[in-house]
This record gives sequence, structure tokens and C-alpha cells, in this order.
Amino acid sequence: MKTHLVLLGLPGAGKGTQGQMLSKKVGIPFISSGDALRSELKKRTDIAKEFEEYMNAGLLVPDDLVEEFLEKMLKRYDLRKGFIFDGFPRTTHQAEFIERYLREINVPLDAAVYLSVPDEVIIKRISGRRVCPKCGAVYNIYYNPPKHDEICDICGTPLVQREDDMPDVVKKRIEVYKKQTKPLIEYYKNKGLLVTVNANGSVQEVFNRLEGALND
Repeated sequence: MKTHLVLLGLPGAGKGTQGQMLSKKVGIPFISSGDALRSELKKRTDIAKEFEEYMNAGLLVPDDLVEEFLEKMLKRYDLRKGFIFDGFPRTTHQAEFIERYLREINVPLDAAVYLSVPDEVIIKRISGRRVCPKCGAVYNIYYNPPKHDEICDICGTPLVQREDDMPDVVKKRIEVYKKQTKPLIEYYKNKGLLVTVNANGSVQEVFNRLEGALND
């Protein structure tokens, strides 16, 4: 099975869900730039505040700022046995940075997995997302609603909608993705590393397709 992976796809394509499932099954680290950044935001670090300004506007963060953050994050992991990168790279410039970083530590990239989902499904997935600010539980009012309206099943805390999950911001994120991030698909295709997986379906259906694609 291919185990040195980059996950690509629109925000809400399921990269986090599928990546975490694969990580647990195969025993390789799932490295999410989003999770790492949220941790930094809680600490209110300077770099996190800069990221926040771009994210809240639905814009991509500049490459130099991303690369500074990524290098600091990646040094925490042993990448030799495998890895799953979620949320990065987002531009071909960042992809070249990742390629150089991996080459320097003599670690290969086996595949760039593109999770393909229609725009209308993405909008529903993200705008319907609600998060518990206390315990971190995640729900979706369309696909996985809480038992009581807008209240966490686990701890009873009122759920919140993240600012970057608002419908207008989601549509802008999709536009930005298509303009600046989609070229990554061609970049990895030209290198013979692109693996496309239909990610429209249940979590288990998509995971079965993902496993099959990585075992080919």
C-alpha cells in the first residue's frame, strides 16, 4: 500500500475524516495543517494571528508564511515510515517546497490523492457543520445532526458555526481553490503521482474506494 501521501480536494471533501481513518488503520501519522493552526490560534501566537486574517476573509495564506509554519510543524514528526498530509500543499509553490523538504530528509512521496466531490455537496457539508467549543465534537445539521437542536450530545454545550463555514465564505473558498489550488492536480498528474477517488458517498464507501486506490 502507498503510505507517503498528500490529500487534495475542496474544503469539505473529507480529507480529515478519510485521512484519520487511514492513519488509524495503517499506523502512520495524520498531519493536518488545520489542526496544527487551530492549536496555534488558541495560543494566540503571532504567526497564527496572521493566518487568521486571511482565513476569515476566505483567502489563501501567502506561501512564505505557510512554508515557515509547515517547516516548524513537520520537524515534530518522523516521516520515514509514512505520512498523510491534510490541508497542504495548497499551491504548486508549496508543493515544490514539500518536495524539497522530503528530498532533504530522503523520504519519498508515493501519491497525491484527489478526493473528488461536486460543489453543491461541498457547500452543504461545510455550511451545515457545527462544532462544540468545549469538547470539540463535530456535527452536521444535514447529515449528522445533534439529538437536540444546536446542543452537543456529549457535554450539552451550545454548538457554534465557525466563521469560515458560513455559506458566503464557503463559496468564496471554492472559487479561490479552483483558481489557485486546482493546478496542483495537474502538477501531480504530470509527475505520475495523482490518484483520483470519488468522495461522494458515505464515509465507509469512500474509505473502501480510497483503500482500493492505494493498493493498486
